[in-house]
Amino acid sequence: MGMTQREANVFFHTYKRLPLEITHGEGVYMYTADGRRYLDMFSGLAVNILGYGHARLVQAIEQQTRKYIHLSNFYLQEPQIRLAEMLAKASDFSRVFFCNSGTEAIEGAIKIARKWGSGKKKIELVGFSNAFHGRTLGALSMTDRPKYRDGFEPLLSHCRTIPFNDTNALRTIIGNHTLAVVLEFIQGESGIRTVSSQMVEELTALKSKYGFLLIADEVQSGLGRTGKLFGFHHYAVNPDIVVVAKPLGGGLPLGAILGNSTVAEVLQPGSHGTTFGGNPVACAAGAVVLEELLENGLIKNAESVGHTFKEELFKLQREFPRIVREVRGFGLMLGVDLDRDCEPVVAGMRERNILTNCTDQTVLRFLPPLTINQSHVQETITALREILGQLEQPDYVGEHESENTPALE
Repeated sequence: MGMTQREANVFFHTYKRLPLEITHGEGVYMYTADGRRYLDMFSGLAVNILGYGHARLVQAIEQQTRKYIHLSNFYLQEPQIRLAEMLAKASDFSRVFFCNSGTEAIEGAIKIARKWGSGKKKIELVGFSNAFHGRTLGALSMTDRPKYRDGFEPLLSHCRTIPFNDTNALRTIIGNHTLAVVLEFIQGESGIRTVSSQMVEELTALKSKYGFLLIADEVQSGLGRTGKLFGFHHYAVNPDIVVVAKPLGGGLPLGAILGNSTVAEVLQPGSHGTTFGGNPVACAAGAVVLEELLENGLIKNAESVGHTFKEELFKLQREFPRIVREVRGFGLMLGVDLDRDCEPVVAGMRERNILTNCTDQTVLRFLPPLTINQSHVQETITALREILGQLEQPDYVGEHESENTPALE
């Protein structure tokens, strides 16, 4: 019995798996049981920013497992404290809470906001259209996308979503009753859509007027992905709460909530907690991730290689204006919006041993390890140019592929 059938026999059918049996990874490449090597251009959905087999990361994990793998949050733990200090220093936020994932971080941020607003007559949470904050009920309450919400109602009360980048709607909805605004400054799942400067300016002015909290969802865009530590650093804005996750643990489950002085004392013993959050092995890995980002030039690499990558994508847009509608994003968080379903393009890239994915039906999403270099960009561009050239041919039918590429989150 093959792995596909074995998987189907025992798992809930929540994932549409790729037809690849991965045996190991090395650098920015993944290897399969049939001996093929694939350039990974979406890195476990923005998780594996150091690629595969990173020597310092593996060493830190091995060393910590020999000390202890888990205690509990009843005990002081050096790996936790060290990573929290590093995050606080790098971000200028004063408090850290560790959890296991992005959606847990969002849930915790919502709880902090609700606790902070208790007694202030501030009750309404505001999110934006096409957002994706995770799959738990609180996170789902902050999105309007039917494919995530349908069948899971009723969700949290006093939650509203407004059109992304619609300043008029923002002015209409926000008021003294507003508790918090939850915002992805760069929406990932909806196709790498960036918030406008006008929207951020209006949001900042309204925050000053009405005194609500601003929660920045940096789960996908944070920790160097965009060429800056956080996606919101591309704008003149100061959130009260920031949530991070995906790459923080270097591939191990780890998320974090960062809070400023406004919310620093909201949580007290017993008001929130977690069994596994801040796992010492994951935190030891996270310290290596931050060191690579902040001390060894990984953020600068994301900025410079990302700039080249984006310029090359713009060239493709000029070469194939009927197919490529728009190029979006910052650093190594890039999207290419096509005039058609991009699943066949993803399949074509996979046939050429390059892994990317399709989101929002028409957007090729690139989230490679931050360790890629210019040669990896050129390899990707060459393959994509060949596929787009074929698509322009009037008699093009499409390359054979047995399964579509899923847009997993």
